[in-house]
Amino acid sequence: MKSVLWQGGWATRLRIGSGLILFAFAFFHFINIGLGLFHTDYLHGMQDGRHAITRHDIGSAILYVALLVHAGLALYSISQRRTLRMPFSTGLQVILGLLIPLQLIAHIVQTRYAHEIYDVNDEMGYIILLMWPNSAIWMQSLLLLLVWIHACIGLHMWLRLTHWWHKTVPYLIGVAVFIPSFALAGLLTEGRRIWSDFADPFLREQYIDHYNWPSPEAFQTMFSVKDNALMAFWTALGVSLSVFVIRKLWRRRHSVRIKYVEGPEVVAEKGMTLLEISQANGIPHTALCGGKGRCTTCRVIIEDGADQLPAPSETEARSLAAVSAPEGARLACQIRPTEPITAFRMFRPDGARSRAHASQGQERQLAVLFLDMRGFTSRTTGQLPYDIVFLLNRFFDAIVPAITADGGVVDKYMGDGLLAVFETPDTESSARAGLKATADVSRALQRFNQQLETEGSPRIRIGMGLHLGDLVLGEIGAAGHAARTIIGDAVNVASRLEAETKALGVELLVSADLLHAAGRDGDHENIRSFQLRGVTQPIPALPVTSATDMTPDIGR
Repeated sequence: MKSVLWQGGWATRLRIGSGLILFAFAFFHFINIGLGLFHTDYLHGMQDGRHAITRHDIGSAILYVALLVHAGLALYSISQRRTLRMPFSTGLQVILGLLIPLQLIAHIVQTRYAHEIYDVNDEMGYIILLMWPNSAIWMQSLLLLLVWIHACIGLHMWLRLTHWWHKTVPYLIGVAVFIPSFALAGLLTEGRRIWSDFADPFLREQYIDHYNWPSPEAFQTMFSVKDNALMAFWTALGVSLSVFVIRKLWRRRHSVRIKYVEGPEVVAEKGMTLLEISQANGIPHTALCGGKGRCTTCRVIIEDGADQLPAPSETEARSLAAVSAPEGARLACQIRPTEPITAFRMFRPDGARSRAHASQGQERQLAVLFLDMRGFTSRTTGQLPYDIVFLLNRFFDAIVPAITADGGVVDKYMGDGLLAVFETPDTESSARAGLKATADVSRALQRFNQQLETEGSPRIRIGMGLHLGDLVLGEIGAAGHAARTIIGDAVNVASRLEAETKALGVELLVSADLLHAAGRDGDHENIRSFQLRGVTQPIPALPVTSATDMTPDIGR
């Protein structure tokens, strides 16, 4: 999980860490405001509890450092961008992030600054009275929504990398809508109550005394502090945008002209790949592997300027040779033009957005299980078709839950067999899940066979091949009718390992690659080398008479 959620450089990790601190503060702050819906004592009680943390020296340092770091990194990222083109969700988050300081600065000055400098008792009642009933209450309500939407977008962009996030999103959407609604309801309820009290001259004097209400001179000073802080923010934003413009002008002076056949002509920065140039300028350019040189869908024909490009690297040459690419073909993700070129895109997306991102493919190293029933043909000879279907469904009902319970997904059923993949967060957990699933399948089959024996039916035997390798997961098929599936050499290896179990008379063959990834190096003593049909290199694998033998030390 760590490799998924905390990938990236120091700036990315700092942005995530500081964002989580600010998200936690906002979450409990909004819950605190919402308690005004029930009783003032609850409102102030939770505020006192929060202040015990956020007003402590250590808590204050953590909170304000997180705020400055998060804002500073946001401005820095703007200055370092190559283009202001970005996805809608990213652009929305940036705009919301820039709007937040316009109201947040005033809020901080009127609360924390007033408390520290003028000893103001900045309870929720004081804050609400400052805003009620003029437009400030609506501006602060808008601030609440801006902060929450900005935080939710950031959280989604971060956690969408995990395998569990999309399953929980439908439920978390309800929570995301409830939190600001709860806070706004509490704000309005408490605001009407306290304003009603404040209208009473006697109670008004008590409130003013209780909150140590600032003098007009103090308010004037706080307004000046707010204006100065806003000026500092606008200056910082201006500096960031100036750096962006200067960098863009500098790149134009060190740029290269690219002409696309049946497309536009653009000027781009030297040092970028042709694929990056296409993406930065909004030019449709197919690239299923994401620009890693693992496919050739981004390839182009260089019609002019090919002699100015460096010779293909080993990776690029191998990929081009695999598809017998014609002369002049290059991979857009691998070439970095430094002189003008004219390029023809061999595969151009039609611009439609009806297909999901999954259709582009995702490369992972995962465990694959191939399972087949032994002697199915002889067993079912002479049986009625409905009886055969009934037997198969009972068989799959017995063993498939053991696969899914360990994180596996059945990719496809093939008559009396199946192909399953273990799409867990990382390679190690996928390998461990695959091993555990084979043991659980074996035990589930034993129970099913006991049931068959009571019915007077012969026992069922199976063979399983388990391997770990590189896979591409994606949607394959015509648009609107594409099923998510897996392809790759690992599937073929798992299938061939399963086929070998029949001659060996064992239930499972598990590859050495998977055992090593699962931390089962102690099992390597009995490993044999297999020359599998359709596989160029010998595959070391461990024969296992009964897959239940793989259970010990799986969690090691």
